[in-house]
Amino acid sequence: MSWNWTFTWHILPKLLQGLAITVEATLAGTILALMIGLIWAGMLLSGRRILTLPARGIVELVRNTPLLIQLFFIYYVLPEVHIEMSALSTGIIALGVNYSAYTAEVYRAGLESIPRGQWNAAIALNLPRHRIWWDIILPQAVIPMIPALGNNLVAMFKDTPLLATITVGEMMQKALVIGDRTFRYLEPMTMVGVLFLVVSLMSSLGISRCEKLTARRR
Repeated sequence: MSWNWTFTWHILPKLLQGLAITVEATLAGTILALMIGLIWAGMLLSGRRILTLPARGIVELVRNTPLLIQLFFIYYVLPEVHIEMSALSTGIIALGVNYSAYTAEVYRAGLESIPRGQWNAAIALNLPRHRIWWDIILPQAVIPMIPALGNNLVAMFKDTPLLATITVGEMMQKALVIGDRTFRYLEPMTMVGVLFLVVSLMSSLGISRCEKLTARRR
């Protein structure tokens, strides 16, 4: 099968529509993962068994089961108990919950990297607890978190093709539909790979740039 540029330019707008949905799912999933991950991290660092044990159990369960299984469970099983969502909402929730487990560990590692002396000094100065967190602890903890959180973002972006299995119209699903209708898979699949590569590289460069800028401000 030879490459057909005319066909490639014809299908490119449809693939770009799928890319927009892919990016939307990634950004929404990342925001959800950051919020839920913060909850898990707070529970893990609480020092109370009543909170740490359930959080540890949930984090380990999510990390040690495939994202595809979690996706199918939300999309096919939850409707049986009258919890129904659109395919895109299901995909975003599955991505967010899955990556929240990894994000929680990033938060935990970042916060635990702060020397105990920083806490003791802030307490000795009789600073309010919210000022200890926002003015002293978090500014120091966020910078080491950036590379790992950035890696999670790129990894989530590359996991979005799994959403095609539940009919989300993202890039891979568009390519599969085009291939099924035209019996040409070379151009759509290649273009999907190229678009994933370009966006992933751009994201990695942006994350690296952000890391360098924050490092200068330390």
